[in-house]
Amino acid sequence: MLSDNQSLLLCGLIVVGIFVTGLLGTLDNFLVLTVLTIFFLAIIINLVSTKTFAPKEEEIEVEVEE
Repeated sequence: MLSDNQSLLLCGLIVVGIFVTGLLGTLDNFLVLTVLTIFFLAIIINLVSTKTFAPKEEEIEVEVEE
């Protein structure tokens, strides 16, 4: 799974990638679209897997010190 910092870095790379390739006119290139799509799917899969495999509140044992 990706950490929070890695997810933010990938989101930033996608934004910068779309901006730069849009300015250069290479956004229609198959290779560029493939790389940006892979980054996007990695973030989405990470979000889904984090929510799916996260421990539920009932499973978390909280130790209370008296």
